[in-house]
Amino acid sequence: MAAAADNGDATPNVSAPATPGTPGAPLFSSGPRVDSLSYERKSMPRCNRCLPLDSWAAAASPACFHDLPRPDVSLTRKLGAEFVGTFILIFGATAAPIVNQKYNGAETLIGNAACAGLAVMIVILSTGHISGAHLNPSVTISFAALRHFPWIQVPAYIAAQVSASICASFALKGIYHPFLSGGVTVPSVSITQAFFLEFVISFNLMFVVTAVATDTRAVGELAGLAVGATVMLNILIAGPLTGGSMNPVRTLGPAVAAGNYKKIWIYLVAPTMGGIVGSAVYTSVKLTDENGETVMPRTPRQARSFRR
Repeated sequence: MAAAADNGDATPNVSAPATPGTPGAPLFSSGPRVDSLSYERKSMPRCNRCLPLDSWAAAASPACFHDLPRPDVSLTRKLGAEFVGTFILIFGATAAPIVNQKYNGAETLIGNAACAGLAVMIVILSTGHISGAHLNPSVTISFAALRHFPWIQVPAYIAAQVSASICASFALKGIYHPFLSGGVTVPSVSITQAFFLEFVISFNLMFVVTAVATDTRAVGELAGLAVGATVMLNILIAGPLTGGSMNPVRTLGPAVAAGNYKKIWIYLVAPTMGGIVGSAVYTSVKLTDENGETVMPRTPRQARSFRR
């Protein structure tokens, strides 16, 4: 944040620290906003409108709240896409086991897994270019923890996902009443087994999601197919034991609609922990960036989610 001094003579330009604050500047400007899908700190002209965050550290270039790239999609549209996408996912993934209960196993385990996997696939293909199609608080938190997504947008994304899950669950309750209990994920094994099973399948999911969402060398155009197949595989493995949630809102919405909160903490904690570890492991395995250069542990990385 350097201001070039020009007084009309031959005096060379000198650099000086910016003055904290500018009188008369609006508190909330209509300037740049964060693009949650391609979050990257770029070299931009400084705004001189905010306090230097590290002035006490005598840094050469104090940070600025407004030093963010201009987005190509507004946050409101991203949240709208995230709400609709999560609604479709929860409706499809929860309806299958409800139908299975109502018609005495007509869907079977393969049908339940296919419904969830297909729902994930079609939502990623249809809304991935708008919101990134997280559809899952564990995915959002994992991306943020690994610096692929701005923390400032995490609460809004989670609010959209939770509200969509609850809306979808009450819609299912109205349509399939009184068979909603079939869509609630409740473990049929011990707490320890259920926790580690949800942890492992969430690890698997987030490892694949991080690969196809943040690495251009992975199959970008087939991201929806890869993630959907992973969801289907995980449900085939864990469906009879825990329901194969992998997603806190997959459990939370039906639990609220059915009033069944049995061992719900497992489905809130285990997927988030497994997701963070899965994302971290892929980030560690990915030793070089797209240009073949070594990626430093704290270097901000470009996050593409499911955009290409």
